[in-house]
Amino acid sequence: ALKYDKIMAGLYIHIPFCKSRCIYCGFYSTTATELIEEYTNAICKELELRKEYLHESVSTIYFGGGTPSLLSLDETARILNAIYIYNKVEDGCEITMECNPDDVTPGFAKRLAGQNVNRVSMGVQSFSDDILAFARRRHKSEQIRSAIENLREAGIKNISIDLMFGFPNETISQWNNDIEKAIKLNVEHISAYSLMYEEGTALYKMLDKGTIKECSDDTYLEMYNLLIDKLNDAGYEHYEISNFAKPGFRSRHNSSYWHNIPYLGVGAAAHSYNQESRQWNISNLKEYIRSIEHGIVPYEDEVLSTDSKFDDYIMTSLRTCEGIDINYIKENFSIEHYEYLRKESEPHIKNKLLTLSDDGRRIHLTRKGLFLSDGIMSDLMHV
Repeated sequence: ALKYDKIMAGLYIHIPFCKSRCIYCGFYSTTATELIEEYTNAICKELELRKEYLHESVSTIYFGGGTPSLLSLDETARILNAIYIYNKVEDGCEITMECNPDDVTPGFAKRLAGQNVNRVSMGVQSFSDDILAFARRRHKSEQIRSAIENLREAGIKNISIDLMFGFPNETISQWNNDIEKAIKLNVEHISAYSLMYEEGTALYKMLDKGTIKECSDDTYLEMYNLLIDKLNDAGYEHYEISNFAKPGFRSRHNSSYWHNIPYLGVGAAAHSYNQESRQWNISNLKEYIRSIEHGIVPYEDEVLSTDSKFDDYIMTSLRTCEGIDINYIKENFSIEHYEYLRKESEPHIKNKLLTLSDDGRRIHLTRKGLFLSDGIMSDLMHV
């Protein structure tokens, strides 16, 4: 059997409601906000139905979406209450709520702090009103600063913002301006993602029709390098491909995904993982609610083979600054897996895309390798 650290677990609550859809969003979400009340009941019921899923105490809770900040005070309180009833929650648990800047009024911020939410992740994306309008974001750039001031006033000391780069026609100087404004906000954590064109999104349709053009790879690379340099200089640690934190402020919840920690995902389209299998709830809001009302969690699952576990470990660990622990591979997988990793990593080490740590115990991406990470991971994976 594989050896794991069994002392903690994560809990993810998916809130799929949005007032409007952003053009790039490929996540499962809906604008049918009239179903929020029924959905809240279903979430609480699913927490009861799945109270045996986690054998560890919960050390992180994450409300993601969608737009969790659309929940009322009462709805959030009921979900949190159900979490505490059906799970053992650690003292000092990291509780994160994703928010849109325009939802964060002084009253809303006080309410979050009053419910022990101690971390907020805010979808800023850009400080350019033109880009925000193009992406169909609801907020304006001036609302970002006031949202952060409101959270600080309420006593929330751990704030993360999301940025996005590589919009059609976005210039390096626009992106540089975004990074500088983000640094000035002095938040504890910054996540930054290159714009993705996912099938089924409004953005993909625009690309398909030829009304917009994708950024060149050279521009993406220049933007990513600029991001790393500026955030490193500002004292942020680049601890995962897309994530930067001030010392002591890594996202504990997201880190659990990259460090093989079990988690329970509750809600429509939510994923769960218990180190032996993966489960995912159906991506249909009405069917999800109906099924839960009948006492059945509607999910599919996949039992993980040793090869799948190996591939998962390669993919998640290589995303982090720690990289692949060679001893972990030797202890938990076969000699064949170890030899495969050694053979496949050699050409990437030669090409300076991967490097060995000084003690020879870890393999991680170099700065040059970061931008080619998908291809490198794929080469090192067994299946």
